[in-house]
Amino acid sequence: MKKRRLFSLFLSFALLLPLFSLTSADAYEDFTLDAKAGLLIEADTGEILYEKNAHQENFPASLTKVMVALLVFEAIDEGKIALTDSVTATESAFEGLSSDGSTANIVPGETMTVEQLLNCMLIVSANEACNILGETLYGSVDAFVARMNERATELGCEHTHFANATGLHNSQHYTTAWDLYLITREALKHDKFMEICNSKSYTVPATNMTETPRELHSTNFLISNWRARGYVYRDAQGIKTGSTPEAGYCLISSALRGSRHMISVVLGAERVTLEDGVTIQTRSFSETSRMFDWGFDNFVLRDILSSSDLVQEVPVALSSEASYVSTHAAEDISCLLPDNVEPDMLERTVTLTNDTVDAPVSAGDVLGKLTLSYNGKVYAETDLLALNDVSASWFLTAQRRVSDFFAKPLVRVLLIAVVLLIVALVVYVTMFSRRRRYGHRRRGAAHGGYRGRRRRF
Repeated sequence: MKKRRLFSLFLSFALLLPLFSLTSADAYEDFTLDAKAGLLIEADTGEILYEKNAHQENFPASLTKVMVALLVFEAIDEGKIALTDSVTATESAFEGLSSDGSTANIVPGETMTVEQLLNCMLIVSANEACNILGETLYGSVDAFVARMNERATELGCEHTHFANATGLHNSQHYTTAWDLYLITREALKHDKFMEICNSKSYTVPATNMTETPRELHSTNFLISNWRARGYVYRDAQGIKTGSTPEAGYCLISSALRGSRHMISVVLGAERVTLEDGVTIQTRSFSETSRMFDWGFDNFVLRDILSSSDLVQEVPVALSSEASYVSTHAAEDISCLLPDNVEPDMLERTVTLTNDTVDAPVSAGDVLGKLTLSYNGKVYAETDLLALNDVSASWFLTAQRRVSDFFAKPLVRVLLIAVVLLIVALVVYVTMFSRRRRYGHRRRGAAHGGYRGRRRRF
């Protein structure tokens, strides 16, 4: 009896084992962000690895300055301004700035270059530098803010509105983690932007208002331990910090590990006292580090498909040389997958433009689309291209054209009308012919149609 029970237990375990294996293969370590909103994106592919309230409107604080920097660098590209241009701060640039806000201690009448002002703005988050640059480009801060909003719309930001250039709290100054990613992605196209954002420190030379150089130290704890220790993340690169009582602690960052590049956004994190009762932790930094680790540990960049790989054959009509044409992916496909998902586990879905393609077909013609997904999540899409040329048959093409011509409703109606007309004409001619023959006989009988020899009496 005991042997039977043991055997039954063993059998049950053996049957359940595949289920356990499937569960572990379909899952990876879960992640929960301790902040109001967040986003983790693979920079090269744009793949979203994690999101929390990514489209929820929040106050961005000094993350606003990424948009300011973007407009400055775009103006440089357009030749409107240069990094070496000297700019003198006006009194109006300091209007509305709080006395306890972030500053580089620039004063009215002080002259700096555009590059120096960018460093002041991005490294120590100097509010006055934003306004000085805005006035320089658009004549007034208000006009500059209007352009910030226009540019946000152009970038596809659907839940963003700027009320100032600094990020100081205003109920009408808001954005989302996703919109900030869109703005940052555009700013990263300018190498100088990342160069400044990733600087641990910067020295502003003596100016017309100062006799000694000015040392700037980054507010980003992930790249510098000058202001706080215990946060440096070895793979971190930039980008921008921000905080106000209303916004909480915010951070846009990036991390590069090997060939893998990730961008993160954290909004509305807290500063908390840990269990030891002494250590104070700023969660915008610690949560960003934790999210980066999760992304690097749980996702692997894999080569999924080569552009030389044949995908599917598509039937070809109107050709005498081939019945099918092979297709291939328009590009090599690589994407981040959960580390326990292999490329061959992805579901391939082919959607053809037409079930059958008419010749002639040229190599490179788009014949459909290939979608790669796993558990309902789409990881990649690409066009399917014809591999080779397929010429058309003159006879089959002509036959098709004739068939298509006679298939037209109007042509069919005309053909029916012609047939009916011909039938009516035949009937009429037949009846008229019979009538003529019958009438001729009748007329002959009336005139004595008998022509034999008459008998005489």
